[in-house]
Amino acid sequence: MNRFTGKTVLVTGAGSGLGRAIALAFATEGASVVAAGRTAASLDETVGLIEATGGTATAVTADVTDSSQLQNLIRESVTRFGGLDIAVNNAGILRGTVPVGEVSEEDWDAVLRTNVTGVWLAMKHEIAHMRENGGGSIVNISSNLGAHVRMPNLAAYITSKAAVSALTRAAALDHIHQGIRINAVSPGASDAPMSLRPGETEADRAERVKTQNPLGRVAEAEEVAAAVLYLASPAAGAVVGADLVIDSGSSA
Repeated sequence: MNRFTGKTVLVTGAGSGLGRAIALAFATEGASVVAAGRTAASLDETVGLIEATGGTATAVTADVTDSSQLQNLIRESVTRFGGLDIAVNNAGILRGTVPVGEVSEEDWDAVLRTNVTGVWLAMKHEIAHMRENGGGSIVNISSNLGAHVRMPNLAAYITSKAAVSALTRAAALDHIHQGIRINAVSPGASDAPMSLRPGETEADRAERVKTQNPLGRVAEAEEVAAAVLYLASPAAGAVVGADLVIDSGSSA
């Protein structure tokens, strides 16, 4: 399919994991992709993978916690490809994996700053462009941990992702009248580095997950990407403020 031919898509956190899979999926369907993140080398790898399959992409380094860098990211996206039609706010971190009373202030602040404020700042600048240029679609990557499932020793991350789910719905209501559709995807354990526990291999994870969710396996990164592409596509034209959970049945 070529659902996104002629569209410009921005993906934050595109240097690895789900962000890279999402960027590749959009490029495969004809989009010009802006791969954004903090590390130039990993972004260049993503762009290389896209170009190797005949796709079009460019890398722009940006930290989602820095408003001026995000402004520049939008400016660069428009300059290089002529516009911005779709944005996927995927950048996020996991820190402070201890009980609530032991989470350091540094870890708490870092997680909330990146995972919540970073999504808000990105949307702020994406919306500013889209509302002046005919609208667009935004998909935020949240998590099943938060609004849907809780686990011990993940309070900072869970709090941040619950906030992303709520922020997505609030933004969707605020901006749909401007032609901007905003939704979220909430993955569970997926085939990405963040779902690996310290010292765990992919084989270890596969064995652990066999008894942890109804499906008995993690979601493939491409399965999560497919959900993002659906929400960004015209087929989801009436989907506003949704939070689509892709977690192998963990929150069923």
